[in-house]
Amino acid sequence: MPLPLSISIVCCNNEATIARTLDSIKDLAAEIVAVDSGSTDRTIEILERAGARVIHQDWRGHVKQKQFALDHCTQPWALHLDSDESVEPALAASIRAVIEANDPPTEKTADCYELNRKVWWHGPLNHAWQPEWRLRLVRKTTDGYAARWGGHDPHDALLPIDPAKPIGRLQGDLRHDSIDTIASFLAKQAAHARVSAESLAREGKRGSIARLVFSPFFAWFRQIVLRSAWRDGWRGWVAASCTGAATLMKHAALLERTHLHKNSLDKRNDSAEDRHQ
Repeated sequence: MPLPLSISIVCCNNEATIARTLDSIKDLAAEIVAVDSGSTDRTIEILERAGARVIHQDWRGHVKQKQFALDHCTQPWALHLDSDESVEPALAASIRAVIEANDPPTEKTADCYELNRKVWWHGPLNHAWQPEWRLRLVRKTTDGYAARWGGHDPHDALLPIDPAKPIGRLQGDLRHDSIDTIASFLAKQAAHARVSAESLAREGKRGSIARLVFSPFFAWFRQIVLRSAWRDGWRGWVAASCTGAATLMKHAALLERTHLHKNSLDKRNDSAEDRHQ
């Protein structure tokens, strides 16, 4: 029987991955809420065939779009999935066990649960980017769901309303098919770098040459040495290098914005001084 669970998905032109996502949650949830921002491929057709409720919403940014999807969920529990993520069987069993065991809730049961997301690229990457715990399963309380989307675009995060309450962790993997080819993956990272630099600039963050030089190396080192990405073979070396490249692009974009902003301020100040002379 389907669980008292809503699954929220935000999507746009994801026909290459959305079918796997939907197949992995078949018969798991009572409701699938898909927020689409303008698909022109078969994404909506695939969603409707799977029984999803499709809502059109122009793109608001990662954080606001995902919160919009969560706000339209109606079941006692909600699980968020990206359109390139799918629930492995062991994780599906864990989700079912937790929801069935915690109904009704008690003071000792958690309202929020983290899942370990694992990238699949020519097979699972068991070391690169591992572990990657993401809060995705939340219970509805008297004041709404126990978490809200936060962070800064494109690095969104589902954050608990009450950080003092315990957060559970589920067994099993959330499969992440984020890499088609390395060329397309790096192109996507370049786009994310631009959005991230814009978000950081709005928060008052400034780029620096030191971060541009050293942050990419430490990002690569963290994956290769601290996460033992080398144990994934050549795939691990490529994954770690992509992390370094993504970090480089983010800090390069932020440094560019910092200097363009400074030049713009200097020109405005010069113009103001000319008017007063």
